Amino acid sequence: MFNKPNLKFLSGDEAVAYGAYRAGCHVATAYPGTPSTEILETIAKFNGEINCEWSVNEKVAVEVAIGASIAGARSLAAMKHVGVNVAMDPIMTFTYTGVNGGMVVAAADDPSLHSSQNEQDTRNLVKFAKAALFEPSDSQEAYDMTREAFELSERTGAIVFVRLTTRTAHTSSMVDLGDDFGYGNVPVKEYVKNVRKYVAVPANARVMRYDAEKRLALMKAESEKSKFNTVRLDGKEVGVVTSGVAYGYVMEHFEKDSVLKLGFSNPLPLDLIRDFASKVEKLYVVEELDPVIRDGIAAAGIKVEPHDVELSMMELNPDRVGALYAEIKGLKKESAAAEEAPEIPALPTRPPVLCAGCSHRGVFHMLSKLKAVVSGDIGCYTLGSVPPLSAMDTTICMGASIGAAFGMEKAGLDRKIAAVIGDSTFFHSGMTGLLNVVYNNGAVTVIVLDNRITGMTGHQNNPGSGKTLSGEDAPQANIAEICRALGVRRVFEVDAYDLKQLEEVIGTELEVPEPSVIVAYGTCVLAVRRNIGATPYKVDPDKCVACGVCFRIGCPAIVKGDPKGRLFKSYIEPTTCVGCTTCSQVCKFGAISSTGEEENN
Repeated sequence: MFNKPNLKFLSGDEAVAYGAYRAGCHVATAYPGTPSTEILETIAKFNGEINCEWSVNEKVAVEVAIGASIAGARSLAAMKHVGVNVAMDPIMTFTYTGVNGGMVVAAADDPSLHSSQNEQDTRNLVKFAKAALFEPSDSQEAYDMTREAFELSERTGAIVFVRLTTRTAHTSSMVDLGDDFGYGNVPVKEYVKNVRKYVAVPANARVMRYDAEKRLALMKAESEKSKFNTVRLDGKEVGVVTSGVAYGYVMEHFEKDSVLKLGFSNPLPLDLIRDFASKVEKLYVVEELDPVIRDGIAAAGIKVEPHDVELSMMELNPDRVGALYAEIKGLKKESAAAEEAPEIPALPTRPPVLCAGCSHRGVFHMLSKLKAVVSGDIGCYTLGSVPPLSAMDTTICMGASIGAAFGMEKAGLDRKIAAVIGDSTFFHSGMTGLLNVVYNNGAVTVIVLDNRITGMTGHQNNPGSGKTLSGEDAPQANIAEICRALGVRRVFEVDAYDLKQLEEVIGTELEVPEPSVIVAYGTCVLAVRRNIGATPYKVDPDKCVACGVCFRIGCPAIVKGDPKGRLFKSYIEPTTCVGCTTCSQVCKFGAISSTGEEENN
């Protein structure tokens, strides 16, 4: 088995990419977002056979995929769960028109909010959009279901979603790619102009509405006979309906019970479920996040047993499903061995923090010093909200910093108000918010933290980096020029590491009665391998008075107490410091300077 040339160890994200490749996908688009990012990064490695791109946001990504589908090409758009919200506008209309080339949306949910601002079950939106849904339980199914998703899309005319969650997206397992693995090379279908099909004006859309229901009926028939919906009958007392990663947890505990696994879960195969339910005495549903399947079964008049164990919030795991099993079987939730086991002290947690030398640190230090109300955004700079910087008041969603700051102004908040947004987020959805401020005569100060990369999701290129997903040269968007084109008269470009300049410019702009933009440039220290300054910095213990000001910038390289036992003096860890100079600028006593070739005291 393991000598097969097409057997690979793949994560769920990678398996989706391989499935798209084998299915003959022609165009793939995405906006990076954990846990979906690796789908497009993997597709980019297929020698250019799939035309792939980082789009500026998820809505645009879907629109590009839709255009490719209309032109007859198979297309895929990938995003995390919150990105599906952004993309729903075009998705809802393309549900009406129907596809030409098969179109797949790979959506990755993030239960337990490992890297997200909310916990959301995309299955609700898939049902809302009247689309088909596959839920893989492992990487093999992610590969197989993605291949089938393109075929199903073309058979039914519908958009097909492949829903991953954090565990399936990032867990790796062996995948049999098949003896015929290679690029699918499916011919692009002919494009035929069809105004009634593709122009969704009301007169046409009314007809499309009925077409959408016909496609839903076709999908329902497909789900009833899908090979991805499997039944294991093993005992009549308990039957469990499950899907996705929850299937693995169910199989770990309900070894001697009947299990119906739904791999093709929307539309629900209610005839299959009803038949399964008739063969067991009690029916339970185990699914990750919202009770989507449970509610659908109950709405069809099929009795589902209630339970006390909470399964509808946060990521499932074997212990939580084990607690459900114990409740169902009337067992103690903890074994005697567990009760007698010695208590193991919890490991200390390491709170997230801006990297040593991060270019965002100086901006937040100044905003905190100036006591500004800061409307923040989505990115690693959201860490500006945590102590000791504590310089961010709000974070809502991509691009909301500018609109929310303007809303504060409109509400009459008599404080200095700033909106802080990253470069990639500005391109994603900040430009419209800024235009809204200009158009409505606002006076918001917007600070764009431009580190020339999409940092939080792993250093993906964006329109400001001058490179495409494939590494090709691209026009480098200039944020300052864009802001001037939007009508902002006061636009300033500053060095993110120059604290004096930051204080002067930010302090002035927070007081002006019109829109202003400050673009703070500073390359991401991780993207350039931490080589910001020439050498690390050191603390002179004879000059250090232990005032603690350097600790307020929150640099992880600066610690309290040095190797010689001076507990309240600052010490800079030389292997962590990147020589950004921020600490030396805040020290009023000249105690911090470059080490050169010397050792740190």
